[in-house]
Amino acid sequence: MHDILGQTDFTYFSGTRVERDFVEAPSQMLENWVWEKESLSRMSKHYKDGSAIPDELMDKLVKARNANAGVFNQRQILLGTFDQTIHTKDKADTQSIYAEISKDVLQIPATPNTNMCAAFGHLADGYDAQYYGYLWSEVYCMDMFHSRFKKEGIMNPKVGMDYRKYILQPGGSMDAIDMLKKFLGREPSQESFLISKGLQA
Repeated sequence: MHDILGQTDFTYFSGTRVERDFVEAPSQMLENWVWEKESLSRMSKHYKDGSAIPDELMDKLVKARNANAGVFNQRQILLGTFDQTIHTKDKADTQSIYAEISKDVLQIPATPNTNMCAAFGHLADGYDAQYYGYLWSEVYCMDMFHSRFKKEGIMNPKVGMDYRKYILQPGGSMDAIDMLKKFLGREPSQESFLISKGLQA
């Protein structure tokens, strides 16, 4: 969606050519609609009889959304910390550094005699020292979704057009913080992100 709806004077700044700690926010935004009855009922039916998801099942799905959220977010913190750590050293023993941070952050020891980092492609594919951006993007994502779509209607065409105009169209031709201020009408906040994780802000 980000690339399709981008409208910039130079293609270099179109679509996902935004700051690394914002780039995931538009794709993370799309995940929100699968947790909403209004939108989920429009895009899903039983594969045999075409019936809608029963309310009871939908309620259970929504309640289970944060299952394992703690360990998932600790893992994201682990990976972001590891990424920052190895990119601020001249040389790094990735296996031992990962094992140490895993024990400290996740409180789960790394599997002995393995080097998970050898398969962690984000370390050198453009996210170098910026993996933290996944969580930071989610802070922006949740603020946008809860502050506008949840309050004004998840299928509200005006909110959708504002999102398109202020977030998707500018791409990297404008700083993300300025796009967010235009869409939100204020400075971004982490409150919705914390609530989405089951924490009180």
